[in-house]
Amino acid sequence: MKQTQLLKGVLEGCVLAIIQKEKIYGYELVQELRKSGFDDIVGGTVYPLLQKLEKQEAIKGEMEPSPDGPDRKYYTLTQMGEERLISFKEQWQELTKNVNHMLKEEGEK
Repeated sequence: MKQTQLLKGVLEGCVLAIIQKEKIYGYELVQELRKSGFDDIVGGTVYPLLQKLEKQEAIKGEMEPSPDGPDRKYYTLTQMGEERLISFKEQWQELTKNVNHMLKEEGEK
């Protein structure tokens, strides 16, 4: 199974976590995901997710001037986005605990 198939289910949480740390624009977000080891991530995956999160009011996008060319849309987390991130972290911890438990070799503690 490809990592990208597993990532689809957690990408939203990863994106919210990055946006929580700093105001960021789309291309920069893709680069941040790649630096974190998600080498296969492309804008075609991230941009629709950003649109969905903005429509659901989990993030807020605002156009700002760029020193390097056209204006950029920078994203920040809303209160709803903060709450979704907290929920994601709780669910992720529970899921990883359960999966790690199941993957333990017999005899391990």
